[in-house]
Order: sequence, then C-alpha cells, then structure tokens
Amino acid sequence: MSHRILIVEDDQFISDMVNESLTKEGFEVTAAFDGEEALEILNTQTYDIILLDLMLPKMDGIECLGIIRSKSMIPVLIMSAKDEDVDKALGLGLGADDYISKPFSMIELIARVKATLRREKHYMRSQSPEVEKENKNNIVKIGNLSVDMSGFSVTKFDKEINLTAKEFQILKLFISNPSQVYTKSQLYNSVWEDDYHGDENVINVHIRRLREKIEDDPSHPTYIKTLWGIGYKLGDV
Repeated sequence: MSHRILIVEDDQFISDMVNESLTKEGFEVTAAFDGEEALEILNTQTYDIILLDLMLPKMDGIECLGIIRSKSMIPVLIMSAKDEDVDKALGLGLGADDYISKPFSMIELIARVKATLRREKHYMRSQSPEVEKENKNNIVKIGNLSVDMSGFSVTKFDKEINLTAKEFQILKLFISNPSQVYTKSQLYNSVWEDDYHGDENVINVHIRRLREKIEDDPSHPTYIKTLWGIGYKLGDV
C-alpha cells in the first residue's frame, strides 16, 4: 500500500511539479490550494504526511497547522520561502516535523519526505507494548534532563519538555556520542539523513529552538556547546 500525501500549496506550478514528482515515486497524492480546503479534505480523509506552504489564501499555514495539531500528530513538512515564517511556526510549538526552504530541488524534497516517513514508522514502533519495557530501561540522565532515548520524551525537573521530532533527534545524537564534535554537514547527514546542501538556517533554527527548551540560559548554553568555526558538541554537564 502506497503512502498518502496531502500537498497544501497555492502556487499551481509548484503544486503540479511536486505532485508529479511524488506520484512518479509511487506516492498517492492529493492537492489543496488553501488552508480551508486542506482542513475540509482532512475531515474526510487520512494521510501519512502533509506538505504545507505557509503563505496561503483564506487561512495561512500557521493557523492551519495549529488546527491540524489540535486533532492529529500526522507528520507535517513545511515548505516556505520566508525563513521568518518558518521560525515563527517552529517557535510557536505547533509541531512541524521538518521544513524545506524554497526554492528546493525535487530530489531534496523526496528525500525529506522519505526520511520523515521512516522516522514516523520508527516512532510508532517505539509506542507499541512490545517495546514498553525497553523504553523504561533506556532513560539517560544528563544534568537536569531525563531523556527517554527509546520513548522520544524529555523531562526537566520532572516537567515534560515538548520537543519536535527533529529537536529530539539532535539531542539524542549528541547524548549518544558525547565526545564527538559535529560539523553542520555531519549533523545534517545524521539527523536529516540526506546530503548537506549548505542551508545553515535549517540547522541554526533547530539548534536555537532546542536550546530555548532545554537550557537554563539559552544565550549561554551548557547542554549543546558551539565550537566556533567547527560545529557543536554535548557540553560537560
């Protein structure tokens, strides 16, 4: 059974191009051209992933994402040409799983879609009763954080921290390799499971948002340290 994808994009040319490329890859694709239409479709049909533009008529993508998240945890990949809008969507904690900056190549978009679907499959397995015992025994304490490496959850002072899938993967990568310094290219390859195309803002936004959630003082981070000109590593906490 093929995966079902909903594209929410008001630009007819971009929508058709993405639709054609994903269909060739064997996906079942539906297109919506504004936020209201997307929500109407989601009321009657289910999908495995949503590709969501933020600059939409009738209802913008951020409002649409908020409504989607109030009803479902379906993976959402944001497509946007404006980094500040992407930053806003992530910062509001609405639960976007990933984003890709316009203009993008179809090869990169397809790779992102496939990687997101692989992560979702792994996440669903981690929530099954068969791995409940494994999850309980795979909790790592670091500083004031308690990280369930299998259960995809993080708490600080016994209060749960709501991380996106990407934020959790970044934190897990650092914890799993505490002495390793990651360049942005290595970080991207490991977390996004794709070749690095030099889009530093993708990494910068996720690192900043992760720090804002886990650090006592994000401007002076202790959990994720920056080695200027090199990359990032786990701090000595």
